Amino acid sequence: MKRLKSVLLLLFISFNTKADIFKYIDAKGGVHITNKAVNGHNYQVLVRSRPETYKHDLNYLAGNKLRYSQLITEAAERHQIDERLLHAVIQAESAYNANAVSSAGAVGLMQLMPDTARRYGVMDRRDAEQNIDGGTRYLKDLLAMFNSNLILAVAGYNAGEGAVMKYNYNVPPFPETRNYVQQVLMLYDRG
Repeated sequence: MKRLKSVLLLLFISFNTKADIFKYIDAKGGVHITNKAVNGHNYQVLVRSRPETYKHDLNYLAGNKLRYSQLITEAAERHQIDERLLHAVIQAESAYNANAVSSAGAVGLMQLMPDTARRYGVMDRRDAEQNIDGGTRYLKDLLAMFNSNLILAVAGYNAGEGAVMKYNYNVPPFPETRNYVQQVLMLYDRG
């Protein structure tokens, strides 16, 4: 309920001002809401001040979702993983932007880090097919590692399986990871 009130407040503010609203998570996991994007931070746009820009963003997201749906379906079938989960992770990770790069160095639709890409044989993290396949295999391995516990697998995807193990097979106490798990589960439930 508290989160819903915050979102409604942000929406109210955005319709009464002429500024975009951005969110970023700092290195310590702190969440920052601002009306100015600062270089060096990986921002997520929460609210656009101009409806035509917001409509463009939604059209971009929907268009890219459609563009990559076949690859996602094929990866889900090939690796026997729920397609809805792949969509949820991709939307949370990159908003279906194959060229997305995080401040931590994660790249592509499923935001693969260099070590993860190497581990799963992904030669070009920007290549949508390779990225989706590698990310899907990693997610499947996490589900197996955590006995099909979706929450722990999603937490592991964000923070790394080592962090989940370090915290006694619980979601690590990082605000970014906790927020990420909630976001992916919400998108997954929406299906």
